[in-house]
Amino acid sequence: MKAAVCHAFGQPLIIEDINLANPGTDEVEVAVKACAICHSDITFAEGHWGGELPAVFGHEAAGVVSRVGEGVTQVKPGDHVVVTLIRYCGDCHYCQQGSQVMCETRFALDEQGPISSTHGIPIQQSMRTGAFAERIVVHHSQMVKVPKSLPFASASLLACGVITGFGAVVNSAGVRPGQSVAVVGCGGVGLNAIQGAVHAGAATIIAIDLTESKLSDARAFGASHGINSTTEDAAVKVNELTAGRGVDFVFVTVGARPVFNQAFNYIAKNGTVVVVGMPPTGVMAEYDPGTLAAWNQRIIGSKMGEAIISRDIPKFAEAYQRGELLLDELISNTYPLAEINKAIAEVKSGTVKRNVIVFD
Repeated sequence: MKAAVCHAFGQPLIIEDINLANPGTDEVEVAVKACAICHSDITFAEGHWGGELPAVFGHEAAGVVSRVGEGVTQVKPGDHVVVTLIRYCGDCHYCQQGSQVMCETRFALDEQGPISSTHGIPIQQSMRTGAFAERIVVHHSQMVKVPKSLPFASASLLACGVITGFGAVVNSAGVRPGQSVAVVGCGGVGLNAIQGAVHAGAATIIAIDLTESKLSDARAFGASHGINSTTEDAAVKVNELTAGRGVDFVFVTVGARPVFNQAFNYIAKNGTVVVVGMPPTGVMAEYDPGTLAAWNQRIIGSKMGEAIISRDIPKFAEAYQRGELLLDELISNTYPLAEINKAIAEVKSGTVKRNVIVFD
């Protein structure tokens, strides 16, 4: 089968034939029909988070079940599924706490990945998915069956961008009706955080970005205000829009150090900074612990929107079909696998929301 393989960090991916192992016990083979490009894929491919090579990236996928291994009863061949990087056991310490994204169990696929070169050299299945490929083998816990009427490209967004942004607001932060929110960074994850804030009933939703086009997108997705931080002092403007108090929550959806440092200037007393975007390894941020304590402020992380995929993805699919969740509008362009490097370059430029690789 064909896949886009990374052989050197920071270099173009190479389309080549690779081998895929048969699905083992509790594993499923999926014919990939769409895989969105996430900034996490790019960060890994550029070597900012380390990792071993060669590797196949891509973790935001939708497709059709082609084969199932022994013990799999949740899905069957022909089912349409969304495939995520969230692999969970349901029994460990963190799963018992309801935090499937932090599952600590090691699976067979963690010990030996399913892909290799045609010469038998192991290839890393990045982020437990490796979906920049025609087919994948993953643990059954990583997927959720979705209606066949759901377009594959739109469905792929549910695997990461939607659950991460929307979930950060609803699951991780628990935003309540009437509260105020700022979202820093209006790419795919940021726009979904805005959709989450609308769903939660936030009274004020402030989008902060560097470009007017992204702020226009943010307003279309439900932001009540937009601040261009290249032309305005964002902290001053946020205070003006919130009667001098600041917002109850700020969601940082980009991985830039200056943004993390500035985020505390946006929140009110009792306010919370929610870290969603992840910077390269080793990047540190600064904050004033005295003010944090005196003003009863908090900082929390949000991994994958603390999603429980069997609950959240069907809910999002239903909301999309009712016209209550924007998915199609998140897609800027679709490309075949052969043009993946062009698609990645557009995402890196910051001019698109989400590009999606589609397969016949």
